[in-house]
Amino acid sequence: MSTAEDEKLDHMAGQIADFFHPYTDAEAIAGIHEHLMAFWTSGMRATLLHRIETGAATVSPRIAQALRGEVPTEHLGPVASPIRKQAAGPDALGDLAADSG
Repeated sequence: MSTAEDEKLDHMAGQIADFFHPYTDAEAIAGIHEHLMAFWTSGMRATLLHRIETGAATVSPRIAQALRGEVPTEHLGPVASPIRKQAAGPDALGDLAADSG
């Protein structure tokens, strides 16, 4: 029997899969894996993987592959995800005021 927390994990996984829908399988799996590793706790990942493996959760195959670490080798390394990150330094942000006084 699933709990509200389990259903929330299923829902969040579905949202991630929806975001990566237009990407190729390889790009999507790499991006999903990176997202799950960066923003989900190990407990969340383990719970969802267990639910997938026992048939309690029905999610995109891409989510299951990403959780298992089945990231295509061509996407390992510095270009592991289709999401392009940009660092914003002081030139881009301007002077930041400190609240310490």
